[in-house]
Amino acid sequence: MLLKRLFDTDDEFDTIPAFVSTLSFEFTPVKVNNPFSVMTPNIKRNLFPDDDDDSGLGMDDDITCTPSLQKSTKRQHEDDDNSRCSKRPKVCTDIKAVVTKVEENDDFIADGSRLHTLPTVTGKHSDLKSITPQTLADVVNGDYDDVISEYKIIDCRYPYEFEGGHVRGAENMYLHETILTLLRQPTKDKQIVIFHCEFSSERGPKMLRFLRSKDRELNKENYPSLNFPEIYLLDGGYKAFFNEQPDLCDPVSYRPMLHSDHSEDLRHFRVKSKSWTAGEKRRYARKAMRF
Repeated sequence: MLLKRLFDTDDEFDTIPAFVSTLSFEFTPVKVNNPFSVMTPNIKRNLFPDDDDDSGLGMDDDITCTPSLQKSTKRQHEDDDNSRCSKRPKVCTDIKAVVTKVEENDDFIADGSRLHTLPTVTGKHSDLKSITPQTLADVVNGDYDDVISEYKIIDCRYPYEFEGGHVRGAENMYLHETILTLLRQPTKDKQIVIFHCEFSSERGPKMLRFLRSKDRELNKENYPSLNFPEIYLLDGGYKAFFNEQPDLCDPVSYRPMLHSDHSEDLRHFRVKSKSWTAGEKRRYARKAMRF
């Protein structure tokens, strides 16, 4: 349970790096200049969760990858793409200290650097930090501007839902490839990200976990640093927010995913979501076969 809180990821997405899972704190560590430079963990990940009726964004195969001795041209190209992502500077080099802090107080953000800025509630997903519609309204109204530098609201619903009404200032991101663009953007201290979908039941939580998984992968050599260590889920999703805060919605309306006038749109965007994740699954499968 402790390590689950520390990594703040879903087991379907990420596996704890080997050098963390084998730590023992019952001996006096040998001091080295950069302990992470000599550690190369083997990574076993299922990057895509099981399929669901809401979003169609899942995969269910475990992919095991071990580093090859010589990189192919394609792998070098992939590494060049990753180099465009913006890694965070190392926050803490004492992993034991981070574990101790999280053990004593599970309200620390994912890199262990400070406590969560926003008040949280117990939601449907116990591994995620959830906030109420009122708290999100306070963020939009600027009540937290003195303690956060920037906020992003990520709406994971399909475009026709988003166009039918969304939280003021929200960004529509319903594909994994769009979520990855967040990791290529400049990062700031004390920035927060808030995810949601229609009910914050399937699509929103899965995209949140996907971002955290990729963020850990990007910063694996600088653990526990993260580009986005403070992420929240809007409890009840857009439907709950619209019911409580319609004046902060643009336009002031709510279009459900199963709207009778958008059955064709629903099929189109589900197929589009599945086609991208299927392509990713095949790409990682081919990579695993080469190794």
